[in-house]
Parts: sequence; structure tokens; C-alpha cells
Amino acid sequence: MKDQSLIPSGVTLTSLRTRLSKVSVEDFARPSTPGQSFRQFLEGLPRLLAAKDLLTVADRLVVAHLKQKEVITAIGAHVIKVGLSPLLNALMQDRIITAVVMNGAGVIHDVEIALQGKTSEDVGPALDSGMFGMAEETALLINESVKEAAHNGLGFGQAVGSRLLAMSPPHADQSILCQAQSLCVPVTVHVALGTDIVHMHPSADGGAIGKASLTDFRRLTDIVARLSGGVYLNIGSAVILPEVFLKALNLARNMGHEVTDFTTVNMDFIRHYRPSVNVVERPVRAGGEGFQLIGHHELNIPLLVAAVLEKLAEKAKE
Repeated sequence: MKDQSLIPSGVTLTSLRTRLSKVSVEDFARPSTPGQSFRQFLEGLPRLLAAKDLLTVADRLVVAHLKQKEVITAIGAHVIKVGLSPLLNALMQDRIITAVVMNGAGVIHDVEIALQGKTSEDVGPALDSGMFGMAEETALLINESVKEAAHNGLGFGQAVGSRLLAMSPPHADQSILCQAQSLCVPVTVHVALGTDIVHMHPSADGGAIGKASLTDFRRLTDIVARLSGGVYLNIGSAVILPEVFLKALNLARNMGHEVTDFTTVNMDFIRHYRPSVNVVERPVRAGGEGFQLIGHHELNIPLLVAAVLEKLAEKAKE
């Protein structure tokens, strides 16, 4: 059989000097030195891929804050369970975070932190005995707050936060709900019935839960209507909060609000479908930019928060 190998005798060549390249030594990292400042650490990061995106997101958050735009931070419960509440509280205190969005599990862990300074039970052994999620104090506080919310036309987050703060719990300083309530930062809570431990308790009222959560959805829509020029962060919610955000954005636009030119960011362990399309891609088609910062919350969030505070300090000196 005749050899059919292609002989590349007539190929066109180019010069490395003129060829376009995506990576340059100007973008390379610089080694850290003992005792350097955090600002020097940031300046030494490579200007490539996730490191570049993290610095860009920090810049967007700084600009949004200085222009008094909305910075909406949606969090899954894991953000609380890995000890990051103090960082989000600090951003609320500095008026950088303007609204917090939670699922039902986030409320549960935050309430337990406020009341006892601890949370996150060992599910396996508790499930074996049928005692998983049966903490009485957690369920009563949340379920009674939600009933009151439904009766008085309040949202889920406001009702739980105000009741919790009024109790002066020993760890209020570590609670997102308590700090948000004291700072008048809105917290909206979006619940799927049957997903949370408090739904197993006899004090749960499905009608009240649904009404309070729907009130919060409408409250969130009002905030999203003002998102132009701002930032929406989705941290650790793979399904519920990305879906809620997409519907809130659509409803705001349907009602005549021009919500464009904002930044969306998804932060999670892995790339999930719904955050990718419902946070990073679809919402900014009409104007804006979406980012993925994938990795462990307990590393990425401290890095991002510290970068934002460092950049704000630089701006204050200008």
C-alpha cells in the first residue's frame, strides 16, 4: 500500500516575534517575601485566569460601593458552616454588602450560631436513630417567627432577624441575621418546602412559610430592579438561589426596569449548570459581565474580602 502521509513542504510559517500570544512574562506571579504586606501579596499574583478574575471582581465591588450601587450577596448554608459570617458582617458594617439572600438552611445555621455558638450536627448517626434535625429551639424560633411574618405581612428574613435580635443572643455578633437587622440591611429568604429540618416539626406551617418566602421574593425583586452598575454574588447555592435570582431579574425587567451593565459572580467548589447559566451567563446578555471563581469558600472568600478592603484603603488615600 502506498504511503499516504502528508508532507508539510508547503506550509506557511509565522514569526514568534509577531504572533499573538495570550501569556506574557508581564503577567507572571512574583515570589512572596517574608513579612511582606497583603498589598504586596496581591500585586504579586499572576494576572491570569482565576487570579485575574478575583482581582477584577474586587475592583467591581469597590466601584459599586463607591458609586453607592447594590451589592447583593446570595449565600448557601455552607458559607456559614465554614466560619465566614464575620467577613460578610464586616462588609455589611462597611456598607459594601447592601442585601443578603439566603436559603432556608442558611437561616437555620445562623440561628444556631447566634443562640449557642455552634451548629452543623453529625447527620449520619442522628439519621440512624431518627433524631436528625430535631433541635426544639431552632424550629420553634424560626417557625413561630414565620407565622408572625405571614400574619403581619413581613418577609421571612426580617421576621426571624428581628425576633432573634430582640432576644439578645450571646453570639449576635457572629450572626448575619442579627447584624443585618441592626444595620438595616435587608435579608431575603427563599425556601423549598420539605428541604429544611424545621419543616419536620409540628410547629411548621406551610402556608406561613410560603407566604413569608413569597414576600421576600418580591422584596428581592425590588432590590434587583436597582442592580444596574452593581454586583450580584452567588456563593455556594447550586440550584435554589440562582433560580430565584433569574426570576426576580425577569420580573423586574417585565415591570419596566432597565436592569443592565452589572456584574455577576458565581463562587462554589465546582461549576454547576444552574449558577453558570442563571447567574454568570443569561442575566448579563443585555449588558454586563459574569465571572466564575471556583474553589473552597474558606480560601476564596477571605481572599476576595481582603482584596476589596485593601483596594478601598488605597482609594481612600488618593
